[in-house]
Amino acid sequence: MALTPNQNLHDFMTRYAPVCVLTGAGLSVASGLGTYRNDDGQWTRQQPISGQDFRTKVEARKRYWARSYVGWPSVENAKPNRAHYALVKLEKSGLLTALVTQNVDGLHTLAGQHKTIDLHGNLHRVICLNCGQRLQRKRMQSMLLEYNPILGNLRGVDAPDGDSDVDWSKSGTQSHQKFPPDDDAIDSTILSRLIIPPCPHCDGMLKPDVVFFGENVERKIVDSCFESLERAGALLIAGSSLMVYSGYRFAKRAAEINLPIAIINRGITRADSLATLRLHTDCGDALQFATE
Repeated sequence: MALTPNQNLHDFMTRYAPVCVLTGAGLSVASGLGTYRNDDGQWTRQQPISGQDFRTKVEARKRYWARSYVGWPSVENAKPNRAHYALVKLEKSGLLTALVTQNVDGLHTLAGQHKTIDLHGNLHRVICLNCGQRLQRKRMQSMLLEYNPILGNLRGVDAPDGDSDVDWSKSGTQSHQKFPPDDDAIDSTILSRLIIPPCPHCDGMLKPDVVFFGENVERKIVDSCFESLERAGALLIAGSSLMVYSGYRFAKRAAEINLPIAIINRGITRADSLATLRLHTDCGDALQFATE
């Protein structure tokens, strides 16, 4: 009798353990967090802010923090789902060398994962670009409201990575922008008055402690991921389209050193042609079965 897809994954994990795991946004969908791409790997919304724009364009930076203020509670209140807990169980069973995540929501750590490498950082922290001091995002939220009480009136529709499509008509101003707004259609009155809190240690520029679009992951982090991959018997990819090279490079490296690759993702991925095992299914279903 032929094995079911989930049985094939269980067999894959048993045969090639320990494995290195790479996760993406699709793993957190069941926790209520969205993704930027559809099942065809196409953008479903505007690309996120770039690191260059954040650093060099004051209006872009103000826009980011206003939208982020509204969207942050969706990340702060998100809870791990069964896929996260299944990966914790695999780690406790000694079946993982490391878990590399492209996600910035912190849910793997909240679930109890210890061998986690945050490839793109963590939204729960903010870093000063001048002195390097870090503070909790929760503190930044309080500072934003203290400096800008009007932010407390804003509402919006949650978007990926703590972003939000803000309904500026609820701000108390006379804005008549459409909702959800185009990126350039944001209430200029609010943005002109918005004050971005400076670093409490040196008055420097604060930035979420994440890798923004167009920025590079630190070399030491990439090297750590490669080391974990080279100690593994296989690579398991869960919930990522791998359309961004930052994640795809690990599938490419696994293929180069002849490691088997298993991919769990409902939509297409950039590494489908490299996969030893390909499951077009829910990450929670597949990973939970793999732990039984």
